[in-house]
Amino acid sequence: MSAKLNITNPAELGAVLREARRLRGLRLEDAAAGAGVGVRFLSELERGKPTSRLGETLRVASSLGLRISIEDPDGRPHA
Repeated sequence: MSAKLNITNPAELGAVLREARRLRGLRLEDAAAGAGVGVRFLSELERGKPTSRLGETLRVASSLGLRISIEDPDGRPHA
């Protein structure tokens, strides 16, 4: 069963990523290597530091088996 979370800021996203990493028993270094990002980047991401490095953020989520989606609460179609 999957869980949907409403992420509204970088700190919430970082907390979800940190929890996912810990639940998988991964050290920060191992998760960073698996995602192809630096330890410093992942550490800052988990602590909620705002970043414009979206590609790397998405790689981290993907490497932890997470999927990020965007939903319009009004149900309007988007391209």
